Amino acid sequence: MSAPSAAPYWPYCANGADAAGDPVGCRGVLVAGHTACLAHLADADRDAYLANLTPGASIDHRGTTFTDSLLTALLNALRDPATGNARLGTGLFVKATFEGTAPFESATFQDIAVFEAATFKSIALFKSATFEGAAVFREATFEGAAVFREATFKDAAEFRWATFKGEALFQATIFEGAAWFLSATFEYAARFQQATFRRGALFWSAAFGRLAVFRETIFEGDARFELATFVEADSFGPLMCAGRVVLSGAVFGGPATLSFAARRLECRRTRWSQTAEIRLRYATVDLAHAVFEYPLTIAAEPDPFVLPDGRQLAEDPLASAPAPGVRVASLRGVDAAHLVLADLDLSGCLFAGTVHLDQLRLEGACTFDTAPPAAHWRRWPPVRFTERRVLAEEHHWRASRPAAVRGWNVAVLGVGRAGPLQMAPVYRALRKAFEDGKHEPGAADFYYGEMEMRRHAYDIPRSERGLLTAYWALSGYGLRASRALAWLGAAMLVTIVLLMAFGLAQDTPKQTATGTVPAGGGKVTFEIDEDDPQNPTGNRFTGERLEQALNVTINSVVFRSSGQDLTTAGTYVEMTSRLTEPVLLGLAVLAVRNRVRR
Repeated sequence: MSAPSAAPYWPYCANGADAAGDPVGCRGVLVAGHTACLAHLADADRDAYLANLTPGASIDHRGTTFTDSLLTALLNALRDPATGNARLGTGLFVKATFEGTAPFESATFQDIAVFEAATFKSIALFKSATFEGAAVFREATFEGAAVFREATFKDAAEFRWATFKGEALFQATIFEGAAWFLSATFEYAARFQQATFRRGALFWSAAFGRLAVFRETIFEGDARFELATFVEADSFGPLMCAGRVVLSGAVFGGPATLSFAARRLECRRTRWSQTAEIRLRYATVDLAHAVFEYPLTIAAEPDPFVLPDGRQLAEDPLASAPAPGVRVASLRGVDAAHLVLADLDLSGCLFAGTVHLDQLRLEGACTFDTAPPAAHWRRWPPVRFTERRVLAEEHHWRASRPAAVRGWNVAVLGVGRAGPLQMAPVYRALRKAFEDGKHEPGAADFYYGEMEMRRHAYDIPRSERGLLTAYWALSGYGLRASRALAWLGAAMLVTIVLLMAFGLAQDTPKQTATGTVPAGGGKVTFEIDEDDPQNPTGNRFTGERLEQALNVTINSVVFRSSGQDLTTAGTYVEMTSRLTEPVLLGLAVLAVRNRVRR
């Protein structure tokens, strides 16, 4: 912006120039054929100039200072008799000053309208005005109310670096071209309720001092509020956005309730300094590196938003979108100690790098992705994944491995990759969060994921990896009852076969009593010996031997001795059975308990 004493680049009036004070004087552009601006023309010359104007004429009054009477006279000269409203061609009001009300109500600008660096010291009244060309209000200052209610911008509308010291009223305004409010300052209230943005709306680095009203606002393109500041935006929305709502880098200074029906909400590095609630429909939310110092709740709204008058927010531009559920894309870099998520789809959420994840509160029906449940036979060895809750990072990691099976989701370009070493603490923290929420089956899934990541991590000793692999193979880390029961059944079958083949004696050993009768009578002492069990011969797999082996095996499962006569080999088989089979039974019982416990 030029310094106040700098001379403009156009031929200017210079009325009132003073070498000691203002060497430039009046900066109003010269009226064609005259040596003064419109404000300093002689009355007769001004009347002649205005008389020659016709509706639709292009005018150039850069740097001119307009009083109420002068602006009224100019607009009356441009008034269309058919409509009674002013109609202008090109309107150049660069650095013009409007000392009173600027009554452009219902005016039509048929070409570009430039109010760059203009100053409106009272009300700027553009209600129902139509801008058929670009409307440029760059660096304009509105000291009173700026009324653009029901105005129509058919081309670009630029309010870059504009300052609104009073209310900025854009109710029911239609922006058919791009709307730029970059670094605009709204010191009092900005009201955009029922406004429609046909293309993108850019509020980059805008400052909203008090109210920021976007109720029933429709964005058919993106709504971008990067680096914007909301001092007291207690209610933002409900609004509808067919594209993205971008709040990345924005700052909310007070308690806020945000209500959006949008395809995507980006809140990267957004800061909330007070309690906030975000209620959404259809959206995919990216909260990477967002900062909230007080509780922040993000919830899915099951039904269309209800407006104060009882009507529902129109969502027609989102009719082609998927179901109105809400998905979370990323929580990386977030401190989740104050975060509450309700009824959200977390299947694609990136959790690696989230701080205090164990304090995350999950309410309602929050869903995660699952492992591919089918068996995969087109590889060796065949593999089958039991259905469980799985993080998106595990999907990406398994899909990137050699010989990966079908069903694991490939990472999107740019999301980075987390390995088992990074995912193990994430699973551990989510397990604790589910345990604190008394959701034991969910906690069991995350415990399984944690153990899987520990087993595949590259920094554990080989002995520990072997122990974890055995724990996984035997019982799915104490969570897969069917696996433990299958091993138990196999162990019992092997025990029965071995006992029938080698363990049960051929016959029950006979006892022999031997002793000596003293001559002449007296006390007789007998020694009772039992024959050693004999190894079986002949047909060993009979019904009787099966019954005996089953009795021994079942007693071994419950850690009891059957009392059967066994060969030496059978004794060792029973000892092994009594050691392993009760452990497998215990693992199966533990798995069932972990699944049904609440």
